Amino acid sequence: MSQPSPKPKPVLPSSPAARIAGVILAGGRSTRMGGGDKCLLPLNGVPMLARVITQLAPQVQALALNANGDPARFAGFGLPVVADAFSGFAGPLAGVHAGMEWAAGQGFTHIVTVAADSPYFPPRLVTGLQFACEASQQRQAMVHAPREGGGYFRQPTFALYDVALRGQLHEALEGGVRKVIQWVEPLGCAHIVFEGFGEDPFFNINTPEDLAAAERRA
Repeated sequence: MSQPSPKPKPVLPSSPAARIAGVILAGGRSTRMGGGDKCLLPLNGVPMLARVITQLAPQVQALALNANGDPARFAGFGLPVVADAFSGFAGPLAGVHAGMEWAAGQGFTHIVTVAADSPYFPPRLVTGLQFACEASQQRQAMVHAPREGGGYFRQPTFALYDVALRGQLHEALEGGVRKVIQWVEPLGCAHIVFEGFGEDPFFNINTPEDLAAAERRA
């Protein structure tokens, strides 16, 4: 009687076998900005999305954009555009799933997600997330940002995800799960804090006032 084949060990994101793609999450409705694609708004004369691409591209092996609707509006950026498989604006978790499915089809083992409205994240974001996984022997990692006045808060759109978990994520979304933290933390998730940057490097632009502040910062 033959023995069942052992399950392959998961590829840790810090191992030489890991292949990491970047996924820019731009699937939100931008209601506080008046609707539309806020990542296309100019930030000191340069589209916000272009700044995010410039920051992330050197850190990963390939890039994709998660956005819904007509992909032609992003044609000038030269990225594959992957839409949510779940209707009704299921939130960033649906974008993570879409990115995982795209990455699996391209042979990647992991994705790192960033928000399309946060152009100032660290230039060593990906290596920091890899280090967090290696230190804790976890398959996934998430940024924890310093909170004004002390403590930290989680930044679920800045995270490293194991593509092999995409089936579990699909089941969770079908079951009604919509919060990234609700899905990822029971599976095990390392965290890392980026300090020494002065202003919050994960500052995201939600309102016209935020955009004005980002222009002053740039």
